Amino acid sequence: MNIDKLKKRLENNRPMVSVTMRMPEDVVEDLKEIAPILGFSGYQPLIRAYIGQGLRRDLEKLDADTMTLLITSLKRRGVSQKVIKEALAEARQS
Repeated sequence: MNIDKLKKRLENNRPMVSVTMRMPEDVVEDLKEIAPILGFSGYQPLIRAYIGQGLRRDLEKLDADTMTLLITSLKRRGVSQKVIKEALAEARQS
């Protein structure tokens, strides 16, 4: 995830949009029961946290997959492992 996108995600007053979705009643009841135990003010913030965790995990996986594909492609084109490591180190420093 790029740094600008990450900074926006950390803002407290991000714009919100209403989403309607159907869920089994027993799942909602379980969410209502567990939310205060986990320190959430209600079940909706807990749902947002669960979605956010899954989304971050999937975004990291996609970023890693893209990086792996790029490195593989560079190797096929004859770019040495040394040059790839140097480029990765340089990218991490910036």
